[in-house]
Amino acid sequence: MFLEPSFRGQRSGWIEVICGSMFSGKTEELIRRLKRAKIANQKVAIFKPAKDVRYDEQAVVSHDDNAIQSLTLEKSKEILAHIHDVNVVGIDEAQFFDEHLTAVCQQLAIRGIRVIIAGLDMDFRGNPFGPIPQLLAVAEYITKVHAICPHCGSLATHSYRLSEENETVLLGEKDKYEPRCRVCYSMGNILNLS
Repeated sequence: MFLEPSFRGQRSGWIEVICGSMFSGKTEELIRRLKRAKIANQKVAIFKPAKDVRYDEQAVVSHDDNAIQSLTLEKSKEILAHIHDVNVVGIDEAQFFDEHLTAVCQQLAIRGIRVIIAGLDMDFRGNPFGPIPQLLAVAEYITKVHAICPHCGSLATHSYRLSEENETVLLGEKDKYEPRCRVCYSMGNILNLS
């Protein structure tokens, strides 16, 4: 179980990364932590990439329809222009941001800000995705969440693409992806599970 760090005696901020496959609860956990920060009267700023418009153009929305208002941005460096007297920064779908996100998050942490990031750690090919590997390397706290493989009931660690599209970034939901364990993911089409 994740214990949220205390601000007492903390000289700088820190970086928390929530990662895992699709449908594993990453955004749900991000929203939970941000709402708790708001309950504690901390000032919160929330961001998501402009390309993620699956549920809402402005809000961060989980698959379970929990939502929290956010600001959509094209580039990660834009985050710095929107930080005014903030204690906590939340970033959803971080894999879609550019390579500068890690440096931006480190700058925020040095300023004393708690930075909470949620994103896919692997793309549909099973390769590290966007800036997430670098963020994992510099984060003080890492939470890997898991979905359940619908084929065998094991922990799902991969996002399996059901459609034939080949580009790395393809926005979609259950019509295009499903969570799978390592074995079911590797078996792919052999399972004839379409």
